[in-house]
Amino acid sequence: MENPAGKNERGASPIVAIDGTAIKKIREAKKLTQLYVASVVGVTTDTISRWENNRYPTIKRDNAEKVATALEVPLGEILRQEPEAPEPEPEAAPITPPRRQRLAPLVLAVGLATLLAALVFGVVLSRRGAAELTAIRELPPFGAAGQLVPVQVKVDRRDGEQGGFIVKERIPAGWRFAASNPPVAGEVGAREVKWLIPPGGSGPVVISYTLMAPRALPLGSRADLSGEIVLSHGSSTRRGTIAGPARLTVNGRHWADTNGDGRIDDNEIMPAYYLCEEMKGLGLDWKTIETIWSSAGYRWNDTLKVFEVVK
Repeated sequence: MENPAGKNERGASPIVAIDGTAIKKIREAKKLTQLYVASVVGVTTDTISRWENNRYPTIKRDNAEKVATALEVPLGEILRQEPEAPEPEPEAAPITPPRRQRLAPLVLAVGLATLLAALVFGVVLSRRGAAELTAIRELPPFGAAGQLVPVQVKVDRRDGEQGGFIVKERIPAGWRFAASNPPVAGEVGAREVKWLIPPGGSGPVVISYTLMAPRALPLGSRADLSGEIVLSHGSSTRRGTIAGPARLTVNGRHWADTNGDGRIDDNEIMPAYYLCEEMKGLGLDWKTIETIWSSAGYRWNDTLKVFEVVK
């Protein structure tokens, strides 16, 4: 039987119904950003926005539990509550169980309360010991050989943090770094790129850059990225791993075709437009994206390394 209350029991459904309105209300009341919640769950800020707007009424139970952890609330508070059916009237008066049996539920309740308190205390400790910055990478799932792909690293300054920090990204072997905003610090290495963000300012910091895939990459190749953020306070240095997607598949799909169905549909064109506007001057070809969207689709010519529009 399905567990509508969403309790963490053995055999519970791996899919749960979430209440996006409740998630947004709790997050804003606790003054948490979508970027912070996304970094805890391991998804993008766009995904968090879709959940809060109830565009995905059901999600994986594991992700729902991570959202509840980020918001510091029990899982049940972010699940959609279904109206309970009225209980039937008992046919006879209940038989009072022996004293030992009556004590069992009480012992169980005390044990659960103790466990819950320990979990909450652990969450508070983990947040108190967290770094003042969280960073998450946004990366398209697909790309094509000889074509540019966009990458963004979004850094959220928490608790009024205004100190400077360093962002390092390790790019796949053979790939070429094209351009970035803000500019890189120092020389661009064969595998590592660095940005130095000076102290001051407030709010999130967005680092946008483009990479060129090698023309000789065969279809089905995978490219892995990794990175870290470095924060210094006097003589102490804190390092954290950049969260978010870290793998891209080179399969002849355009980076704007996020579901890989061979066309850029209405749900994909607006995010692509906003990204091209944010990354203006970094080489992204908006004209090709708009042409594919206006057509029936596209196919990849692996010989010429170009996208061909399907009329």
